[in-house]
Amino acid sequence: MRRLLPALWVVLGAGCFYPADRGRDLELKVQKLGKDNEQLKAELAETRAKLAAAVPKVDEKVAEVTKALESLDKASHRSEADIGIQFQKTVEDLAQLRGQVETYLFRINELEVALKKVGDDTDKRFTELQGAEAVKAAEAKKKADELRRPEDKKDFLQLADDKAKAGDLSLARQLYADFLKKWPKDDLTGEAHYGLGETYYSEDKCREALFEYGKVIQDFVKTRSAPVSYLRSAECFKKLKMADESKLALEELVKQYPKSEPAKTAKTRLSELEKDKFKKPAPPAPPKKGKVK
Repeated sequence: MRRLLPALWVVLGAGCFYPADRGRDLELKVQKLGKDNEQLKAELAETRAKLAAAVPKVDEKVAEVTKALESLDKASHRSEADIGIQFQKTVEDLAQLRGQVETYLFRINELEVALKKVGDDTDKRFTELQGAEAVKAAEAKKKADELRRPEDKKDFLQLADDKAKAGDLSLARQLYADFLKKWPKDDLTGEAHYGLGETYYSEDKCREALFEYGKVIQDFVKTRSAPVSYLRSAECFKKLKMADESKLALEELVKQYPKSEPAKTAKTRLSELEKDKFKKPAPPAPPKKGKVK
């Protein structure tokens, strides 16, 4: 079990754990906004680099024009036509470079405006999504407050389980949370953590679910749901593309609860993983022969 806990803390650490009130939709939307933001930053950096490269050329042309003007009185041996042609070409080159600089400056301004809009949109969506979750949580709390609460802890937990099975997950979460506040160290507290984890698991919120399963694994090793918490953790790690941690959870399950039903499932999955490890990759398909003309 000690080997598995660091893996749980990696997932649940501040670096990658999203609190329950954010949800999966928020994470996906923020990821998209982040990609847009990075793309705009890259384009802005490229445009600034082009501008930086163009500025020396402008300075060089300005110097050429200045030099040409200063040398006009010294070029009496050359024809006025030759001097005019050279001067005109320099002026045209300078105008072209100025046009490029103005274009780059305009594009930089556009990109900075777009970056600000992306940032504002991100903040707005955070606020909207947090507001939606807050409304949902408030409605669940109101329903929970109006609901008749059993005094008996077993009946209380059963009520939360029934609401979860009925699909009223927000209300079930509120009831589980109330149970944990009322009986924080009871023998049934581990079951409440597991039930809470299941509400998140059913919505594919694996990080939140792992937090609850981790509480069962760490603090309630004797509870009935401890073995299946290992199994659920393995499934969550797999969904999060953490194959090594998923395998470790299965191994710990077999080690800690060898005679349990979840352990039988874990043994089967470990056996399948072992077979896949030595399975030879399929040979590449032979190239299709074209028709001879």
